[in-house]
Amino acid sequence: MLSTLTSRFSQIFTRAGRRGRLKPDDIDEVLAEIREALIDADVNVDVVEKFCGAVRGECLTAELHQALNPTEQVIQIVRDQLIAILGGESFSVTYASKPPTVVLLAGLQGSGKTTNAVKLARWFVQQGRQPLLVGADLQRPAAVEQLRVLAGEISIPVYSEGRDPVRAASGGLKEAKRLGRDVLICDTAGRLSIDKEMMREVGRISKAISPQYTFFVLDAMGGQAAASVAESFHETLELDGIILTKLDSDARGGAVLSARETVGRPVAFASTGERLDDFELFHPDRMAGRILGKGDVLTLIEKTEEAFEKAEAEAAAERLIAGTYTLDDFLDQMRQIRKLGPLSGLLGRMPGMSGMEIDDNSSEQRLAHMEAIICSMTPMERFKPEIINNSRRQRIAQGSGTTTADVSKLIREFSNARKLMSSLGKAPRKAKPAKKGKKGGSRVTPKGTVSPKVANLPDVANLDFLWQTETT
Repeated sequence: MLSTLTSRFSQIFTRAGRRGRLKPDDIDEVLAEIREALIDADVNVDVVEKFCGAVRGECLTAELHQALNPTEQVIQIVRDQLIAILGGESFSVTYASKPPTVVLLAGLQGSGKTTNAVKLARWFVQQGRQPLLVGADLQRPAAVEQLRVLAGEISIPVYSEGRDPVRAASGGLKEAKRLGRDVLICDTAGRLSIDKEMMREVGRISKAISPQYTFFVLDAMGGQAAASVAESFHETLELDGIILTKLDSDARGGAVLSARETVGRPVAFASTGERLDDFELFHPDRMAGRILGKGDVLTLIEKTEEAFEKAEAEAAAERLIAGTYTLDDFLDQMRQIRKLGPLSGLLGRMPGMSGMEIDDNSSEQRLAHMEAIICSMTPMERFKPEIINNSRRQRIAQGSGTTTADVSKLIREFSNARKLMSSLGKAPRKAKPAKKGKKGGSRVTPKGTVSPKVANLPDVANLDFLWQTETT
């Protein structure tokens, strides 16, 4: 995600850091490089000029020549201005006092409206709401069926009828009230380009259901051209926000940085992958951090908390420290890790690692092989892998479609990791008495013990094991 722009910014600030003190001429040179990077990223020219002007003004008034680390101060100024052009604050949803809260989705064909209608419905479910989806895209063949199939995966009802999209939308509103659904999401038809009939149709739908929120679904890979299309919709519908799709495939960032300034409306949500859970509120400050290679730890934590069961993780931690952690435990946590998405997406949210190039296909293949190997073992073999001899190893390799060397490697690395964590968790037989200070006592943790806080972090150990298997 935005890897090209992130790489360019990293190179610019690395060169600037070598200069030490930054004079006005140095600042102009850095801004010229930033301007070129943004233009190459297909950011709207007006947005680029406004951004660079604001950064220059802040830099000249910040007295960088007196700063101990002027480059870091410039980075902070750039970050603040990135947050500003991205919208400043995160989007906040206010629900209608008299349900349902009506949401209308509009956009060009191929932007992902139908899929993101279901993703948005899932997000509302996570907020404790009960959404109803309305299929008003009656132009594209099987659009309503696609909506039903996707919604069926998360047990959300879909309403649609006839051939008139306005009537379908109106009927959906009545159905939501009848069923007591407190959120209505209406998916509308798109076109390959802007046309008058398209605008009239979506305008009639909007008038019929009076949406509280109208979101323009914007393909992030379309660059600033896609953002300018939203202006035409805004003139007809008065947009409330933007949903950015295919953000995981956008290496440049033109649409992300241009949307807010071009349309005059904030980015509300972002779709970061193909799965239904690859959808989140858009946070300008977090996105600015990712663009500058500072990562997005908060989103990573949120996704981790969503994927991992706390009680199970703590129980696995105790078994890991006690030395009774089994391949069944590892298999369960590996499956939870895979729920977090591609490895490149995880690294992109870690500070300083967003520029790393990871082959998600090979990483996913490696994880799939590991899962197949473990699933080909008997319950006793997973509980006690040391009993696996040559004949068992050959059987497991045949059953998993791998080689005996792959089986041996997994067992060896797992055993080493388990021994390491078990040794860290063992306390010494005799602990030295606590040393007392001059003004009372202060407890000293005996060498070799593990504090309760560390013991409750099993995921770190398992992730270390996972990185090891990926890199060896």
